[in-house]
Amino acid sequence: MIVRWRAVREAARGPVVTHALIAVCCVVFLLGPASGLNPAYGTGDALLASGTAHFRRWGVVPDELFTGGAHTLLTPLTALFVHGSWPHLLGNMLFLHVFGVMTEKRMGRPAFLLFYLCTGYLALAVYAAANAESSQTLVGASGSISAVLGAFLCLLPRARVTSLFPFLFFLPLRFPAWIVLVFWFALQWVAAHRAASGPGVAYLAHLVGFSLGFLYAWARYRRTTRVGRPATATEGDSQP
Repeated sequence: MIVRWRAVREAARGPVVTHALIAVCCVVFLLGPASGLNPAYGTGDALLASGTAHFRRWGVVPDELFTGGAHTLLTPLTALFVHGSWPHLLGNMLFLHVFGVMTEKRMGRPAFLLFYLCTGYLALAVYAAANAESSQTLVGASGSISAVLGAFLCLLPRARVTSLFPFLFFLPLRFPAWIVLVFWFALQWVAAHRAASGPGVAYLAHLVGFSLGFLYAWARYRRTTRVGRPATATEGDSQP
């Protein structure tokens, strides 16, 4: 009984918010049309129509965000829990798990949850304002997760992460977090400025989220991080 109680207490001190966010996103996706697993949305053309309606209801439509009333003003929040495909969901959840655990530990649960929601909302709202004439729906947690990456870079720059780089034949290599995250940010910056970056990828939301996350962590936590125990090479062992 003592061993079990200790296990329960350890679990309770774990990254509850990060795991809860992942669980909610997964459940929402599985119940929605994009998963293809809910028969209520039909098949074929019916599924496509249901998916379009679903994304327009819960996602951000830039040309409607600031003119559509109370519901549309909430869509940058609801869009954080909606994903358009299996790769979209799995990629975002992997990054959230890898970088969210240690970030939540440093910030604390309530602060991390508020940080995640607010930065995600702002990232999508800024994207919508910059593309106010677009009618393309935007969904996904990328803005929030980019903010988590920015905060991680500020709080744990020396933590070592295991990454797969395509131009290195996908070999798993360990680098300090600051190298991986600066490289990631540079890729987003280049993609955001390329005309051929492709529709549906909100690189601007990634850049805004990352910047907000870094600046918030720097202003709120960086001073206490310097006074306290510095990040070590074993913290945040990650595999993005």
